Amino acid sequence: MNKEWLDLVKEKPIAFGLESGFTNLTDIHNDWIRKFILSDVDITLQAHRGSFKTTCLSVAIAIMMIVYPAKSILFMRKTDDDVKEIIVQVGKLLRTPIFDSLAVAIYGKPIIIVKQNAFEIDTSLKVTTKGTAQFVGIGSKASITGKHADIVITDDIINIDDRISKAHRDRTKMTYQELQNVKNRGGRIINTGTPWHKLDAFVLMPNVERFDCYSTGMIEHEELQEIRKAMSPSLFAANYELEHISESESFFSSPVIDDGTNTELIHDGICHIDAAYGGGDDTAFTILKERNGKIYVYGDLRHCHIDDVLTEFENKRTIYRAGTLYNETNADKGYLAKKIEKPVKTYHEKMNKHIKISTYLRQRWSDIIFIKETSREYINQILDYTENAEHDDAPDGLASLIREISAKDKWGW
Repeated sequence: MNKEWLDLVKEKPIAFGLESGFTNLTDIHNDWIRKFILSDVDITLQAHRGSFKTTCLSVAIAIMMIVYPAKSILFMRKTDDDVKEIIVQVGKLLRTPIFDSLAVAIYGKPIIIVKQNAFEIDTSLKVTTKGTAQFVGIGSKASITGKHADIVITDDIINIDDRISKAHRDRTKMTYQELQNVKNRGGRIINTGTPWHKLDAFVLMPNVERFDCYSTGMIEHEELQEIRKAMSPSLFAANYELEHISESESFFSSPVIDDGTNTELIHDGICHIDAAYGGGDDTAFTILKERNGKIYVYGDLRHCHIDDVLTEFENKRTIYRAGTLYNETNADKGYLAKKIEKPVKTYHEKMNKHIKISTYLRQRWSDIIFIKETSREYINQILDYTENAEHDDAPDGLASLIREISAKDKWGW
């Protein structure tokens, strides 16, 4: 057994990442990889977006598969597609010369991948007689009943869904708690990710170490300012500063999202398009139907020109049996109204946008139920709204439709 190679694993595992082409890794990443490999207790790493934490995990997993051939590793991300990405990356790492050299130095023979598919990797070094592969990946919504592992890893199992939905937060917490039964006796759990909500699953995770965008020094000041400009203050605070703006400072509280059983209640409503014609604007499409004091809403938000999504929006209009489509003409002078399927009602906006949103949308917020198919980006933009928000197409469109039904109520239409 070659002591120099084992010392490299213990002291400078970053070398395996650098040699494999991950040239952006720094000393801080070396510390992360060391903890992933050597810690004997559960650990949690919170780091800002773009900090290469998942890359560090991939390097650590590849090393652990060689130095811990008797241990099984279960890796969980939010979706199956996210898992597949890491399976591919770990497989590529194990095929690089430096990992092959590590195997030869320790065991006197190269490492051979004997099985790799979308969710598993097995190598020739495995010494356990159990049928489970050395490295197994799984999405957070998949069943974990009956699964067991010595090292359990969660990576970004908390995402934007957890920010906008209490149901998602509760489901993620339940999944994390179930992982305690997956971990073998004497095993450990490694958690990595970025916080999205003050009550997300991170509140259950132990031994948290936090690395915000200022402490890592990975993002230059100018780039950080550009990132800040491109998103709302609350989203920047959560994803880069690892802080949460308190709900008292937010314009809108957590939304109510239907579980899919009441989709038909949005039928026979009205709809609205807040169109973008290029640049950095978004195109927002909204359908609304009020029933028995509740407002059922479908919304979609796309970062593109209206011409690129109009056909798709019209299809949604048909699927949800929406009638009149309302369209503001201030920007396009009637261009869009000519292309929209009838019935169409145009209007010239005269009301201040912030007053409209704070008057109509905020007052009826507690009555709104978003149907399940509403895009998370649409809801997220509403939650991020402030008077100085750079992007406000979703709350503006929804407020316009609520104003419309309020006017009908007022005049008895």
